[in-house]
Amino acid sequence: MMRWFLKLAVSGAVMAGLLWWVDPMVVIHQLRDADLTWLCAAFVSLTALTALMARRWQIVAQALGIRLSFAHAWSEYYVAQLANMALPGGVIGDVGRAFRIRRQGDLMRAAQSVATERLIGQISIFALMAVGFAAALMIPGGVNWPVWTWLGITLFCAALGGAVILARGASASARFVRLALELIRAPRLIGYSLVIAALLVFSFYACARATQTIIPLQDLATLVPLILCSMLIPLSIGGWGWREGAAAALFPMIGASPGAGIAAGIAYGAVMLLAALPAVLIAMKSTQTHPLPHTSKMDVL
Repeated sequence: MMRWFLKLAVSGAVMAGLLWWVDPMVVIHQLRDADLTWLCAAFVSLTALTALMARRWQIVAQALGIRLSFAHAWSEYYVAQLANMALPGGVIGDVGRAFRIRRQGDLMRAAQSVATERLIGQISIFALMAVGFAAALMIPGGVNWPVWTWLGITLFCAALGGAVILARGASASARFVRLALELIRAPRLIGYSLVIAALLVFSFYACARATQTIIPLQDLATLVPLILCSMLIPLSIGGWGWREGAAAALFPMIGASPGAGIAAGIAYGAVMLLAALPAVLIAMKSTQTHPLPHTSKMDVL
């Protein structure tokens, strides 16, 4: 519980610092006048994302010999998303869905299916960002990216090369990396991952449009993935604070104000939360259908 309060305090402190840095009335004005059409587009995009990521997880689970229906995968993904946004660590929801599907296989394979699907998702968004930066390097007229961004791309390529080398070993980590690299080359997973990455970018773009900022098309594959990757910083609740800070730092590179970046980040976080709310109904229905058994202290031990 203390860890949750620490992360909440960090998110709150970062948000307070950002609003102190910019004029908070600018942020409030952009949020108050947000275009509902674009917000709805972001909501539909994020809802579709949940279904597609659940389908991707189902494919990975089936490759590991786990029988998992799409309806089951979808409902579990909803619950996991909401838990990841609301609870500390950002992975508690994923741990929970691995534990709950252990009966379809075993706990080890269930955990591998969740971890592999998450890893494939991260590789996909980083690959999109790498392609975007490569295009920015070859095609003039876009954002003049600073040196540190190119260093980041170099480190990503080095990490990918290291993963390929690691996969040649015989350790458990090597087998896991080898499994992920083998699965990510499957044509179906490539297709799903490309669509998922595109929808992730579009959902943030729609929130920026809703708050009166147009992100140039040539910068979508670089700017937006950088902002979304900031949500991976573990010291926060649901990425709040870091996402808005990254947007505030990067939006001036496309001619927008830091306040516009903060407004877009807040809008994205709010729509994400709304899109995950069906998890509450799913959890309530599951509790009514399968009530929790009485557990004594001796049972736990």
